[in-house]
Amino acid sequence: MAERLSAYRALLRAQARSQAAYRTSFVVDLVGNVGATVFDVVTVLVLFGVTRELGGFTLREAMVIVGLSSFAFATADLLVGNIERLPRYVRTGLLDAVLVRPLGALPQLLLMDLPLRKVSRALFGLAVLVVAVTSAGIDWTPGRWGLVLVTPLAGVVFFGAVFVTTATVSFYWIDSGELANSVTYGGRDFTSYPVTVYGGWFRAIFAYGMGFAFVSYHPALALLGRADPLGLPPWVGWASPAVALVAAAVAATAWRVGVRHYRSTGS
Repeated sequence: MAERLSAYRALLRAQARSQAAYRTSFVVDLVGNVGATVFDVVTVLVLFGVTRELGGFTLREAMVIVGLSSFAFATADLLVGNIERLPRYVRTGLLDAVLVRPLGALPQLLLMDLPLRKVSRALFGLAVLVVAVTSAGIDWTPGRWGLVLVTPLAGVVFFGAVFVTTATVSFYWIDSGELANSVTYGGRDFTSYPVTVYGGWFRAIFAYGMGFAFVSYHPALALLGRADPLGLPPWVGWASPAVALVAAAVAATAWRVGVRHYRSTGS
């Protein structure tokens, strides 16, 4: 175990040194990568420029949802998002070289191309979350303090599980990138707004069938002390860690089955 951890640390250090070798370029990348998360937040602000409420939520309440979503997705994208390159690894045979090494395949793939430039997105998402929860007029209790600390981490685990699960489709269908993106980035967009703005089968599938409602919407209701307009009981707002664990278990199973199904390119 100690030897494996040492090997993983060496991979991480090598990535950090290579990406930071050209400091000016790295700083430009850091600044430029904030744009994607900034755009998500600005979109919500623009909507509130023409309406007082969105799905029954005020701007301050909606920003709690945005903050939880932005931090969770940006951090998961930093840590796990490069698994999206799996189709290229499968197509080119690079996965073969990964599988023959005496290290876990998934940790290797995550550390090989860890996009450190995306750390700026995670920090911006954290800043949005801190500003949102401090300005929303939350009645702080020990339980809500615990919730505001655990929920963002659960969101990171959930989105990380989504990245891995959707990436495993490439073991069966190499050209599955667009399908995976529709779930991962579509899920990010879905969690940036109150689920009350969606309706019918779409809300049922994304919010509860896939579990995206537990990333930001229901935890935000619990933090704000609001009853769910859709009628679900208050305890649902505290279920995000359990949902994240289920998602992680599904991702781990999908990964193991996918690796067993994989057939070498012979390279």
